[in-house]
Amino acid sequence: MNPLIRLIRTIPGAASLAALCVCPAAPALAGKPAATAPAPADLERAVAALRAIGTMRADFLQTDGNGQRSTGVVSLKRPGKIRFQYAPGNPLLILSDGHALILIDSEVHQIQRWPIGNSPLGALLDPNRDVARYGTLRPTGDASVVSVEVKDRAHPEYGVMTLVFIRKADAPGGLELSAWFTMDAQGRRTIIQLSNQRYGMALSDDLFRYLDTRARPHK
Repeated sequence: MNPLIRLIRTIPGAASLAALCVCPAAPALAGKPAATAPAPADLERAVAALRAIGTMRADFLQTDGNGQRSTGVVSLKRPGKIRFQYAPGNPLLILSDGHALILIDSEVHQIQRWPIGNSPLGALLDPNRDVARYGTLRPTGDASVVSVEVKDRAHPEYGVMTLVFIRKADAPGGLELSAWFTMDAQGRRTIIQLSNQRYGMALSDDLFRYLDTRARPHK
């Protein structure tokens, strides 16, 4: 079994999604040596790998709790900036400018904003969210896979994010961010799988800003 699918099945309530994750975007992990427990130093390595990412661009496959799948390109610029550009035909755009996470649905002309620290994605985006402090290593059953669950026990409303890394010598910090699972305070789960990761490109801050052009009522 693909170790990523096995890992998904260890997440409460996520077993029904596992069969949906067999796809070209999933990392090829078969045939790796087994591991019974994570090495304590892997948490430090995962933190170092995140901090080593300046910019990243990757293809993504998103699977929500209902099994609905979407694809697109994600751009990341640390600290705090991300953009999910969905494939043509999908009305959603999600981005963070380093302060707020913004969801734009052009189909219904709706825009929602949250402070990045109030979202499960804060584990990846919020420079004030210390992964080393709030992260816990989780067994993966595979020595090549490192899984870190991040949650603030004092603020369960922030949700939970589980980051999954694959050991790769030429990735920043020697670990490549390959997937993450989020669960918000309402119990909604989302799986993001990455492929074709590229690093170190120039990304303008304008890519992560949203200008609301909707007409405002006259006073």
